[in-house]
Amino acid sequence: MSGVILKNIRKTYDNSKTVINNVNLEIKDKEFVVLVGASGCGKSTLLRMIAGLEDISDGEIYIGDKKVNNIPPKDRDIAFVFQSYALYPHMTVRENIAFGLKMRKVDKKIIEQKVQEAAEILNLGEYLDRKPKQLSGGQRQRVALGRAIVRNPKVFLMDEPLSNLDAKLRVQMRSEIKKLHEKLQTTFIYVTHDQTEALTMGDRIVVLNNGDIQQVDTPYEIYNNPKNMFVAGFVGSPQMNFIEGKDIGLDENVIYGVCPEKMNVTDGDIKRIVDVEISEMLGSETIVYFNIGNSKCSAKLESDIKPSKTFEISIKSSDMYKFDKVTGNRIY
Repeated sequence: MSGVILKNIRKTYDNSKTVINNVNLEIKDKEFVVLVGASGCGKSTLLRMIAGLEDISDGEIYIGDKKVNNIPPKDRDIAFVFQSYALYPHMTVRENIAFGLKMRKVDKKIIEQKVQEAAEILNLGEYLDRKPKQLSGGQRQRVALGRAIVRNPKVFLMDEPLSNLDAKLRVQMRSEIKKLHEKLQTTFIYVTHDQTEALTMGDRIVVLNNGDIQQVDTPYEIYNNPKNMFVAGFVGSPQMNFIEGKDIGLDENVIYGVCPEKMNVTDGDIKRIVDVEISEMLGSETIVYFNIGNSKCSAKLESDIKPSKTFEISIKSSDMYKFDKVTGNRIY
């Protein structure tokens, strides 16, 4: 078993600034869990504490059934894939993938076998004798993954591994990493600030804000049943609209949430005339931006709808979420 358990984990710098605040999380064996949140929320710090690259201020970390608080990174049976690839430029792909095994004085025949197996999994066979500078960004990232694979770790830790790639390559690599997880059947913990990556890759998503877990759930539940305004506003592109109750003639002490795709021009029971500020044509859909009272909003419309500068927006009451105006927690 190679699950990961975090119990009451805290991280404080200089005995004053707390970046991780009493986090409790259980990651199951072979699960793909994504830690997601804005910059500075503590997700990378949490990952580095699991790896042993950051000391913890309080709490306990278990990998499998072993408490690893005082175990050095090299003995935790994990593999860390960095954002920057961290490849040795003077080494070939073969040498980069094999480097960790050579440092552990693994038999040369076993090293070659493992390198070949990793190269086959990652489609790197024809690049084994090239240097990193001769590879594309996506190929370099696959080499970094290969270096992790040959170690056969209990847990893969990935810290924003796709953030240096262009948009098209990120989509391709998302798919490749998901396939890799399914093939290896190993626990993956993946950090990103990109909510699209989180929704498309994770078995479960951990949404973090200011060192606190806001919600842990499946992508479906995170998107369709957010527990509070932070989670609701973090996922979705554009993000959920938050409208003051008074602006649509409803409870003034409540904030109402509605996804842009749930705003249309036809069949809602709540209707408002709005002035379009910006309109973006995105091929299959058009996104329009406008205000309802003091609330800034957006709507996703079908591409054949050509909204004029002023038009009527329509919302179904049944499509609206209701949030407590003070706490931000979801009421229903």
